[in-house]
Amino acid sequence: MIIDIYTHIFPEEFYKKWSKAAPDIGDIAMRMREIDDVHNLDARFKSMDAAGDDYRQIISLPNPPLEAITTPEVGTKLARIGNDTMAECVDKYPDRFPAFVASVAMHKFDGAMAEAKRAIDDLGARGVQIFTNVKGRPLDDPEFEPIFAMMADYDLPIWLHPGRPAMVKDYAAEDVSRYEIWWALGWPYDTSVAMSRMVFSGLFDRYPKLKIITHHCGGMIPFFEGRLDTGMVKLGSRTSNEDYSHILPSLKKPHGDYFKMFYADTAMFGASIGTKCAIEYFGTNNVVFATDAPFAAIPEGIAMIDELGLNVTDRESICIGNAENLLNMSFH
Repeated sequence: MIIDIYTHIFPEEFYKKWSKAAPDIGDIAMRMREIDDVHNLDARFKSMDAAGDDYRQIISLPNPPLEAITTPEVGTKLARIGNDTMAECVDKYPDRFPAFVASVAMHKFDGAMAEAKRAIDDLGARGVQIFTNVKGRPLDDPEFEPIFAMMADYDLPIWLHPGRPAMVKDYAAEDVSRYEIWWALGWPYDTSVAMSRMVFSGLFDRYPKLKIITHHCGGMIPFFEGRLDTGMVKLGSRTSNEDYSHILPSLKKPHGDYFKMFYADTAMFGASIGTKCAIEYFGTNNVVFATDAPFAAIPEGIAMIDELGLNVTDRESICIGNAENLLNMSFH
């Protein structure tokens, strides 16, 4: 069996209310309509069938973050609709979608907390999805800490999705990021920044049971192990306007160890070299299979796993076992 732990869906009812509530989203709405599998279940099931009878998807809403395109009140209502409609998909098609990930609108944080709790307690969500920033605010902002505490108490994971938009420019002299670099390179960077802020703010010391699934194999983190580990031992030596001398001594263990507490998914568009690096860095017990379907091809994701030459035990862990442990579910 294969559990695809990070896939996206736009239930039709949610899409209609989402596009009405945020009529100026233009390119994003057009793209969603062009990708049939994201909202057309018949087309989606056909793609899933091609992957085999033992293929299953954990579903979540796609980018953009609700907080980026709505008012707090509307975002909270849309999160509720999204969770209700995803729960209906799970109830109706349990052999396709064994679980869903709760959506929240983080710009109304009390509402986000209440909706996450409702989705988990009443609808059976097996975790919550948040984005790497909240309208430009970092996730280590103390206001957001209760959601990490709550998910640690639930012993359920947070799906961390990159949320860097095109308006975050690459060069100071320009107005926006060009050539979709904000997506191709900006998303891994944004993921890596969010992970680093969590580590250096001591989040894992306060919540050692915290489980966070990072999209696209942990962003840049596995590939920059030396800079983050050995290089950051000298944290503060490059900064004169802020004192960082207390950061590393305040952590309970070497800072590099915390990065390996994250989970990484294999949504790498079929690229085996990067996936090998991530598996070596995080370890087979902290890597979970994902394709990012329907925004990436399912067959390529599965073929990439086949190309890795994993032994039976490691493949089983990545494709199903780790997902069972994270979600506290049995898929057999």
